[in-house]
Amino acid sequence: MGDRIILLVEDNPDDVALTLRALKKNNILNQVVVAEDGAKALEYLFGTGEFAGRNVESLPAVVLLDLKLPKVDGLEVLRRLRAHERTKLLPVVILTSSKEEQDVIAGYELGANSYIRKPVDFDRFLEAARQLGMYWLVLNEPPPGRGA
Repeated sequence: MGDRIILLVEDNPDDVALTLRALKKNNILNQVVVAEDGAKALEYLFGTGEFAGRNVESLPAVVLLDLKLPKVDGLEVLRRLRAHERTKLLPVVILTSSKEEQDVIAGYELGANSYIRKPVDFDRFLEAARQLGMYWLVLNEPPPGRGA
């Protein structure tokens, strides 16, 4: 299970640090690839730009996706993932501080698997990270032929 990568798409360094700390405190030791903007996330997933030559068959177990991102926003990242045959079933958890109801609706309409509003309180965030890891990395059954 340790080779199941988590792709964290987050531009705020404090939120990146907080998420990594919360995962580590919950003994979620999976490799976390951090993309600090939507363009970099797409490069990673499609093996272009900085990630040219990466084995694109190796998909993350789950994508933790912020919505408010530079270059390409989270909803556009999600739209492009769902439009591509290889990534259309990839589990995507929107993890954002956005309180816009329209963002929630748009996220689900574009095929998000889950929508979590970032709690500011670290203990609550710690628990959210524990449950996230338990569900997506242990309990969730991926579609046949999609990584293990």
